[in-house]
This record gives sequence, C-alpha cells and structure tokens, in this order.
Amino acid sequence: MKKRRFPLVLKIFLSLGMVVALVGGYYLYHWYTGSDARSRRVIAWIRHPEEHPAWAVSALERCGEAPFLIPTEGYIGYLWGDSFRPGHKHQGIDIFAGSEAGVTPVYVVYPGYLTRMADWKSTLIIRVPSDPLQPDRQIWTYYTHLAGPGGDSFIDAAFPPGTSEVYVEAGTFLGYQGNYSGTPGHPVGVHLHFSIVKDDGEGQFLNELQIRNTLDPTPYFGLPLNAADNQDTIPLCPKDSGE
Repeated sequence: MKKRRFPLVLKIFLSLGMVVALVGGYYLYHWYTGSDARSRRVIAWIRHPEEHPAWAVSALERCGEAPFLIPTEGYIGYLWGDSFRPGHKHQGIDIFAGSEAGVTPVYVVYPGYLTRMADWKSTLIIRVPSDPLQPDRQIWTYYTHLAGPGGDSFIDAAFPPGTSEVYVEAGTFLGYQGNYSGTPGHPVGVHLHFSIVKDDGEGQFLNELQIRNTLDPTPYFGLPLNAADNQDTIPLCPKDSGE
C-alpha cells in the first residue's frame, strides 16, 4: 500500500501558516504585555484615584528645562505608540483626571495660535510657528475630549466654534476634561488626549489619527512618554525638576 504524500503546495501553505502564527503570536504578546499593565493601572485610577495620589502629574508643572507645561492634572495612563489592538498605534498621551467630566481644567502647553473648527465639539488645535526643539519647522498641539458624553462642550466660551488663529499664551485656560468619544451616548473615561501634530509643509496640520503624522512628546515634556521605550514606568517629573 502506497503512502499518501501531501502535495508540495499544501506543505508550503502549512509552513507559511505556522510562520504567520508564530510572528503574529510574538507581536500579540508584546502588544498585550506592553499596554496591559497600563490598562490595569488606568482602571485602578478611574475607580479609586484617591488610593494612588503618587501617580498624578500637576497641571502647569514643567519638568526640568522641557519646553512644554503639563496641560492638566491626572494620571498619564497611555503613551505615544501604545497599542489598544493589533495594528493600532496611539498618536499622543492620555491624562486621566480621576474626577467627573467637566471638573478638571485643561491649559495651553506652549504659546501659539488657536483654532477651533466650526464642527468641533471637544477639540482645539494650536499652531506653534517655531518648534522649540527644531525652530525651522512649524508644529501643532492638539487637545480633545473636552466635552460631556452627549457632546456638550466644556471648552471655554472664549473659543467658540469657528475660532481661528487666536493667540494664546502658555498656561491659558482652555476648558475641562470630558468623556466625549465622538459618538453621543458612548462615553470614554474622563481624560485629555494630547498630541503634537506635524505640519503639512503648507501651513496646515496633518491628520492626527495617524501616528506617522505626530511627534514623540517625550522631549517636549521631559518625561518618558514613548511606549516603545517605556514598558511600565509611570511618567512623573523628578521632585526637584519643576519651577
């Protein structure tokens, strides 16, 4: 009786399948272990912030000689480059208030020219003509989730929809942390999402939803905010670094 032999094509297919599974498992492991520790802490913070006061940064704090002020009080739960699902990269940082929506103030990190598009309920963007770390380029600082679960805005009345190119100093009050997800009735945890967006070279900001259009905030804040370099450290200013 002859032995049955697998066709060559089937053998190749099975071998490729094993390689894909191994590679996928590797990346899934690193995705899970990298962000999962932070996710557990975010949940612990949201449930009982009073039990973890040492995790929080202070609004308007500056770490050493870093150019940016901390924009709001709370726990920096997610970092630039964190992944919440395979193939996804977080474009900024998330600072969780540990309070109800509409309570924790948000401030400008660096001087610039503020714009709020006519349809923006929870978002502001500020043009910085000269990047403090690379003065020959323009960058944009982006702030979002400044609204309640139904889209009721917590942005200061000084910046109504349609605001364009209004100069603001560092430390200017912008509004309050909220939990608006972009879909009314489906809130997220109360936090500020902040990112540094690249310019398109023609004076406009690029799409913030893609990480390649954003910059690593680490050197701007003087904190370990890149998920690739910081697996488990809570970002905090050294005690003697602030002004």
